[in-house]
Amino acid sequence: MADITDQLAALAAMSPAQLRAEWRRVYRASPARLTPDLLLRGIAFRVQERSLGGLSAAFGSLLDRTARQLERSENADPRVNREQRLKPGTRLVRSWNGKTYSVLVTDDGYSLGDQQFSSLTQVAAAITGAHWSGPRFFGVRAGRTTTGAAASSATRRAASRASVS
Repeated sequence: MADITDQLAALAAMSPAQLRAEWRRVYRASPARLTPDLLLRGIAFRVQERSLGGLSAAFGSLLDRTARQLERSENADPRVNREQRLKPGTRLVRSWNGKTYSVLVTDDGYSLGDQQFSSLTQVAAAITGAHWSGPRFFGVRAGRTTTGAAASSATRRAASRASVS
């Protein structure tokens, strides 16, 4: 770690010409017409990336999927709805206060019995009578790892969904 700190400190003391030369060395390409501050930041990023590792493969895949989604989208909204990963026909099962609820993912939203909802949060509110994050309530939040009792509960829910689907 001290090596990275020393390298970053040395960058801060470089002149613009030295930064351009360092850019060529680090990226093996001519630098774009960037300000010295941006050259420094780009080089610092590459130094840290090489030393500490870059993006994980999973995050890189997420970025690629998001970019493809934005290219296909007419309105190109950069916000990505994580609930879109749930395919129509998926059944989410959750026990609450001794009663088991089964929610069906449809093309238009979610179905709980004969009621239709546009979001999982609305479904969770209908079940609990209070505001909940729907994805969290049903255990479908992306990017979280669980341990202990929560993990075994999530495992049971996933097994239940797999057997019903």
